[in-house]
Order: sequence, then structure tokens, then C-alpha cells
Amino acid sequence: MTDTSARNKRNKRKGSQWESDLRDGLRSEGFDVESLRLAGAEDEGDMVLRLGSEFLVIEAKNAKLEPATFVREAGVERLNFAKHRGLDEKAVLSIAVVKARGKSWRQAYVLTTLESYLGLDSK
Repeated sequence: MTDTSARNKRNKRKGSQWESDLRDGLRSEGFDVESLRLAGAEDEGDMVLRLGSEFLVIEAKNAKLEPATFVREAGVERLNFAKHRGLDEKAVLSIAVVKARGKSWRQAYVLTTLESYLGLDSK
């Protein structure tokens, strides 16, 4: 196995563990969270949190911080999630949750746009 493939495998394993830790942590606090498994062009994110009649699509990242990339990816996945379920896009929110090195899931970084956070109309 090459160094690159071994590193990729190790990173994928760390990413999967981070998703599990985040999901299990949210569940332990009473949140209704479900893992999502669709991948590729129609990816819907890593998990979804039910918030009453709304949904929060979460893109979990255990990688070097790339805010614009992560927020853009979460936004695309939010639209895929809504489309696949016939939901109004306004009923589905999205965030990227990025693992903070050496910290628990509770100290993860949450990324979104101010527009999304405040519920402002897109301009």
C-alpha cells in the first residue's frame, strides 16, 4: 500500500469516527438525529437533525478548515435533501460542523453564512 493510500484510508476512518461521535453525542443530549448515506452528486449531507417541522442538514468535517468550501457543500446538500423528499427549501437548514483538534464534539466549529443564520432572504 502506498503512503498516499494508507493516509487516505486513515483519514476516511477518522472522518467516519468523527461522524459517529457527533451523531452519538447529539443523541445523548436528546436530539433526533439520523445518519444520511447518499453519496456523489446527489449527496444530502452526513446527518439530519429534526427540529419540529424543520430539518437541519449537517455536513461533518474532520479536515483542515476550509470555510467557503464546507459551507457551499452543506448548502448544496441541503437542497438535495429537500428535493429528494419534496420539502420546501425554507424548511431545511444546513451547517458544516468541523472537528476542533483535540476537543470533543461539543467544541466543534459550526459554519454557516450570516444570511442563513439570521434567516435573511438571498440577494
